[in-house]
Amino acid sequence: MSGALVAAWLHLAASRIAAERMHLTDLDAAIGDGDHGINLDRGFAALAVRLGAGDGPTEGAGPLLAFAGRTISGTVGGASGALYGRALQRAAAAVEVGPDTAGTTVARIAAALRAAVDGIAALGRSRPGEKTMLDALVPAVAALEAAAVAGARLSDALARMADAADAGALATTPLVATKGRASYLGERSIGHLDPGAASSALLLRALADVASGA
Repeated sequence: MSGALVAAWLHLAASRIAAERMHLTDLDAAIGDGDHGINLDRGFAALAVRLGAGDGPTEGAGPLLAFAGRTISGTVGGASGALYGRALQRAAAAVEVGPDTAGTTVARIAAALRAAVDGIAALGRSRPGEKTMLDALVPAVAALEAAAVAGARLSDALARMADAADAGALATTPLVATKGRASYLGERSIGHLDPGAASSALLLRALADVASGA
């Protein structure tokens, strides 16, 4: 897992978040505080500026992910800042102590994503089925781990991961929210796509597109 891949992903993620800022905010307005896209855009825009200015590590996947985690935690308000910040820092730690050179790139990314997902679950005290970002992330990491076992190429493996995240995010629509601000709505949360699941799927699709050269 190269630093160049991580840097390219973070820059593309920032541009995708900016493009989808209002869509994510509208999703959150229906069942949450109405600031998810605004907050994420602020954090990822700050990250892109700092990376572009050389205000941070210039190489190494672990240091870049850790820097991103600290930046997101410090600039994104609400629960999403804490959750995404924790996820990135857990991923960074997994990269640093993950499989050695005998491990495939797919396996290393799968290990990092697993650590990120576990960090989110622990911090949010949540699990799949509660209409949260985990409903996109858990199937995504399962798909990536299966692809690693099958020996899939990096671009194919990450495409499977992103497809699973997209499907998981869409599957939150009929769910009743039982975590976060959306849980206050009870059954009125049915029929709405979870904004955290949507942004998680967006971020993973950006990673897949970077790997495929799209």
